[in-house]
Amino acid sequence: MAENKQNKAKGAAGDRGTEQRDFNPAGVRRAKRQAAHPKETGKHGKSVEKWHRAAPSKKGLSPKTEPSAESVKAGEKIVVTIKRIGINGEGVGYYRRKAVFVHGALPEEVVKAKVTRVEPGYLTAEILEIEKKSPQRKEPPCPIYYKCGGCQIQHMTYEAQLQAKEEIVRESFQRYAKLETLLIRPIIGMDNPWGYRNKAQLQVGREGKDIVAGLYAMGTHRLIDISGCPIQHPVVNRVIEQVKEVLEELDIPVYDERTREGAIKTIVARVGQTSGKVQLTLITATDRLPDSRRLVGHLRARLPMATTIAHNIHKGKSPLVFGSKTVILWGEEQLEESLGDVRFALSPRAFFQLNPEQTVKLYNAVQEAAGLNGSELVVDAYCGTGTIGLWLAPFAREVRGIELIPEAVADARDNAKSTGVDNAHFYEGRAEQLLPEWVNRGIRPDVVVVDPPRTGCERPLLDAIIKAKPKRMVYVSCNPATLAKDCQVLISGGYKIEWAQPVDMFPQTSHVECVCSLVLQR
Repeated sequence: MAENKQNKAKGAAGDRGTEQRDFNPAGVRRAKRQAAHPKETGKHGKSVEKWHRAAPSKKGLSPKTEPSAESVKAGEKIVVTIKRIGINGEGVGYYRRKAVFVHGALPEEVVKAKVTRVEPGYLTAEILEIEKKSPQRKEPPCPIYYKCGGCQIQHMTYEAQLQAKEEIVRESFQRYAKLETLLIRPIIGMDNPWGYRNKAQLQVGREGKDIVAGLYAMGTHRLIDISGCPIQHPVVNRVIEQVKEVLEELDIPVYDERTREGAIKTIVARVGQTSGKVQLTLITATDRLPDSRRLVGHLRARLPMATTIAHNIHKGKSPLVFGSKTVILWGEEQLEESLGDVRFALSPRAFFQLNPEQTVKLYNAVQEAAGLNGSELVVDAYCGTGTIGLWLAPFAREVRGIELIPEAVADARDNAKSTGVDNAHFYEGRAEQLLPEWVNRGIRPDVVVVDPPRTGCERPLLDAIIKAKPKRMVYVSCNPATLAKDCQVLISGGYKIEWAQPVDMFPQTSHVECVCSLVLQR
C-alpha cells in the first residue's frame, strides 16, 4: 500500500493479482462432466472415469500405475487435496510433492481438477468437481463474482479470509526469511467488510447498446460492468450509475478500446469519508469533452453531493489511468478529507488510501512500531502525499519525507500546511541518494519508515538504511513475499524483527497489509 502509487491504474478491488473467472461448482452438471472427461471401460462393461490421484505410496515402493508429477501434461485430470490459500487467493495442494494451484479451491477440500499449465516447479489446474467441500465455503453475494476477478475470495467466510491472510504472512516469513518463531499478531479485520472502497476508477464501453463501466476480464477486451460492486462505497456506486445514465441520455460517445474511437474512457469517482462530498473526474481519449456544458449541467442536477467535476485528458496507450492534464469544469479544485486529526486536500489525481477505516488502524500500528517519545528524527523513505509522516509528526522532533513524484511532494507540503504541522518537511528525490547525503552531513535518523510498492524496497535503499543504522525501522508492506525477502536483508544487516501486524485493508480480496517492527541489534 505504498503512498507513491499516485497515478497507477488499479482495479475495483485494489491490485487485482491472479484472477478467477467463470467457475461455478454448483453449475457443473453430470452431462458436462461426462462430455469433458475421458472414459475407460470397467467391470461389467460400465464406463469409468480415469483420474490421477496423488495417493501416498508405501515406503520403498512406487506405484506402478500412477504417473509421476513430471509426466503429467496439460489437459489431464488429477485429484488434489487443498492445503492452504496462496498469495493470489488460489487453493494450493500437492500432486506427488509438486505444488498445484487451483483457482476457487479452499483448504481441506478435495477437488477433481484439469491441469491447465505445466511448469518445472508447479502445476495450475481448474476445478471440475468438488469431492469434499470445505465448511468455510459460502455462496458469494456478488452476482458477477466469478466473471469479474476483482475479488478473489468472496467464496470464503470472512473469518476464514482473515485466517488465510494471517497464514499467508506466516508462510512468507518461513519460506523467504527462514523465520519459524516470529511473533505474528492476530490480523486486524473489519466489523463490516463491505462497502469500504472510497474510490472507483472504471473503464467505460458498450455491451451491445448499453453503456457499461467496469474492468476488462484478464487477457480479453470484454468489459465486465461492476458499477454496483458490493465492496465499493454505496455513494460511489450511485455516482457511477448516474453518470452512465447521463452519458446515455446526451449520447456522449464512449471510447472503444478495439477501434480506438470515442471520447469517454474512464469514470473516476471519490467520496469523502467524513464529508460525504464527491469528486468526479471524466477521463477522455480526446482533447475535447463533447457537449461539456450540457453534460456538467445534467450531472450537477443528478448529483447534488458532487462538489467537483473535472476533465482529464489521456490520449496515449499508457497503462496509467490519468493523463498529465486535468481541467476543473465546475466546483472546487480539491476534495477535503481527513484521517484522525490529519487533514488532506486531494486533487483529482492525488493518491489517498482506499479504505480510511482500516488505514487508521494500520497507522496506529506504525506509530507503535516507531516507539516515538518526541526526541526522534523520522525519515519516511516512500512518503507519497505524506500521510504516514503527518500521522507521526505530533510524536516526533522532526519528520523528513522523501518522494520521487513531484506532484506528490507538493501535495504532502500542502497537507502539512492545512493540518498545521510545522515539523514535517518533504523532499523530492530518491531515498537511497538523499539518506546517505544527510548522514554524511551529520543528520542521522532515529527511525526510518518505508511503505514501498508491491515489488518491495530497492536494494540500494536497504543498503543505505543498514549503513545509516537507525535504532528502529518500520516496514509497511502490501506484499508479504517481498516484505519477508527484504527483512532477511535487514536481519543480515543487524536488525531483529520484534513483531509483525497483519491488517486486512481489502476484504474479499487476497491482498493483506503488514506492519513490521524492527530494532537494531548491533
